Amino acid sequence: MSEADVQPPPGIALGDDGLARCRWGDSTPEYRVYHDTEWGFPVADDRRLFEKLSLEGFQAGLSWLTILRKREAFREAFANFDHEQVAGFGEAEITALMDDARIVRNRAKIEAVINNAQRMAELVAQEGSLAHFAWSYERADSGPAPTQGDVPAETAESKALSRELKRRGWRFTGPTTVYAFMQAMGLVNDHLDGCHARAAVEAARAGFERP
Repeated sequence: MSEADVQPPPGIALGDDGLARCRWGDSTPEYRVYHDTEWGFPVADDRRLFEKLSLEGFQAGLSWLTILRKREAFREAFANFDHEQVAGFGEAEITALMDDARIVRNRAKIEAVINNAQRMAELVAQEGSLAHFAWSYERADSGPAPTQGDVPAETAESKALSRELKRRGWRFTGPTTVYAFMQAMGLVNDHLDGCHARAAVEAARAGFERP
């Protein structure tokens, strides 16, 4: 049997560069870079964590690719997701954001980011950092490498984190949104079995100092 006859496992795509990836990660050039260099690698930086939670909220009802393509515009519009600056946004900033065609102009989602920035200030005062708080919900045992169909939309951990965020007044942080955040920020390694990035993510998680 030739190498060309060997089919990758379900859910895995073999790229033109010879690398096997989670199928979604080989579907567009933007996704390929994001999949290979960001998704699943552990993050302890509060700004990046707040940005991801905010963008996951904007994604509701849309595709992540839509948000990813607008990410730089979102960063410009929301003060690079510096929560202290965003917490001070008022009606003038909301109006400007609603007029900014480069981002998703949804008033409820824009107001949610501002609200969440204010709630984050409270959380940091109580917990020390968003990173310390979020990583306390990491699943102790990530289990074996998932295969197609094994990756859940939410978990007990994402439900618990979502519930606590909502209790603290955060918006657009349902358990599915929170699980997508956890996958992206490395709190779980959901690269499929056979994906070339899985081992790199696992190594990064193994060497990662939990906040």
